[in-house]
Parts: sequence; C-alpha cells; structure tokens
Amino acid sequence: MIPQQFTPIPPQGIIAQPSVFYLGLKMKRTGIFFHYQRGERLKDFPTALGDILNKEGVVFYDALYQKKLAHGVEPVGEELLLKVHSKRMIDRIKRSRLYEGVLYSASGTVQAVEKIFQGEINNAFVFTGFGDHHAGRDSFGGGCYFNGAALAIENARAKFKARKFAIGDTDSHHGDGTWDIFTDDEEVLYVCFCSSNYPNRKNKINVRIPFYISDEEYLNKVEENLVPLIAKFKPELIFWNFGYDGTQGEYGDIGLTRDCHPKLANIFKAAAEKVCKGRLVVVLCGGSSREIATYTIPRIIQCLVGD
Repeated sequence: MIPQQFTPIPPQGIIAQPSVFYLGLKMKRTGIFFHYQRGERLKDFPTALGDILNKEGVVFYDALYQKKLAHGVEPVGEELLLKVHSKRMIDRIKRSRLYEGVLYSASGTVQAVEKIFQGEINNAFVFTGFGDHHAGRDSFGGGCYFNGAALAIENARAKFKARKFAIGDTDSHHGDGTWDIFTDDEEVLYVCFCSSNYPNRKNKINVRIPFYISDEEYLNKVEENLVPLIAKFKPELIFWNFGYDGTQGEYGDIGLTRDCHPKLANIFKAAAEKVCKGRLVVVLCGGSSREIATYTIPRIIQCLVGD
C-alpha cells in the first residue's frame, strides 16, 4: 500500500536533459525508469542518485510528457491494459486526474521488462508513484491503480514468448491485486511476505510476518522461503515488489531498519543471477518517507549496478 500521490509535473533544470545520463553504450546493465510527480516521497530524485547516473552501464529512462525522448518511457496502450484489467476499471481511472501519472508508473515496469528481454539491460529499478500490488483485474485501492508487473508479464508473453515469472513482495501489506490476477496462473510464482493469512494456491505463497520482527529474522525468512522456491521454479525473470512501509516509523512499521532493504536487494540479485541470468526488475511500492526513500533507493540501485 502506498499513499496517494499527486499528478506528475514536467521536470525543470538539469533533469530536463535525461540524455546526458545515457552512458555505457557498450556495457548496458542497469536501467533506471523514472517519471516526474508532485509529492514529498521522491522529491530528491533523480539528483539523489548522484554518481550512480554517471557509472558505466547505467541507462536512465524517463517520462517527459508531450515530448518524445531517445531513452524515454513510452505509455502503454489500452489494448495491453485490457488484457489485464476490466474496461470498467480502466474507464474509472481515466476519469481521474491521476491518470497520466498512473499510466507512466505502470509503463516503466512494462518497458523495463522489454529492455531486458531485448538484451539492452540486465536488471532495472522502476520508480512508481501509484503502486502496483493492490490493483486487481477489476479493483484498485491503497494508492495502486494499474498492476505494472501483471501488464509487463502479459506483454512479455506476447512479444517474447516468455512463460514463467516470479514476484517477491516485501511490502508490509498483502498484494491482494497481484494475488487476484494470478490466482489460477501456475506459471507465475508469487511470494508475499506480510501479516495476512492467505491460503497457498497454485504457486501463490503467503509467508506470515509478525507485527514486529528484526532485520535478521526477516532476512532469514526471505532466504529460507523465497530463494529455494525461485531455485525450484526457475523463472525467466524476477520482480521484486520493494515496499519500505514496514520500516521503523513508517505507516506499516513492522520493526525493520532502513538498512534491511539494501540487504534484501543482495538476496534478490543473487537469486536472479543464479536462476535467470540476472533478470531482475525492482518495482517501488509502499512507503511514504522522503528520508527513507532517499537513503534506501540509491543503495538498492547501487547493488543492481554493482562495481
């Protein structure tokens, strides 16, 4: 779950020139997908990424509205939306003042997966402002409108003939939308770490997390549950629904420190490298603190980029 964001705004100043960040023409490794929006949470970005943007092998994709970019985020079409969500739901969101930002949030995830299967990048971090995992086939809420991971999977199946995907969800709330969309899809492994008690069904696994847990205990639960399931399932690409709302002081506080999330990034990256050639897409989900976002996100992206 993430708090409602405001409509996106065009960038100003240096971030209006994203192409200067497109380096590493020979060694394309990590894609960063960004769209501009009002609100406090991501106010420090993309400048908070600092030297990461200048590293060899980093490609910066962003959404400049009303203008095409060589390395820009392109909005997905309604044909793809209709493969995942009902027309009634799409029409309701279209009537919202949030629609443009919602569309670009989901589009970043779709494009990240495309670029990976095209061989342009190996992994990606997607900045979203409108969540993901609470958006189901005919319902949305909790700040989530379209389900970017589900759209990306549907698109990859059609364009690249990929079949099997894994989604690890460390947002502190249950991803009921993702669960709804993939309930009967045995070729999507979904492992959700939360306090809810959903019965396991057709590769949809719910790992119960107590209302207070230490970093060590949490990391052990991920290592002991997610990693073996991924190794056995052998997906072609892994999504990490990264929510920091379980961090101390956040609205979903379960006792985690802000240093837990970069350690989780190491677990996910190692699993992806072992099973699916490093194909990993990190999708930003829950969390409201600007300070925690500014602290954790660069460290997670640094893990993706590596040395």
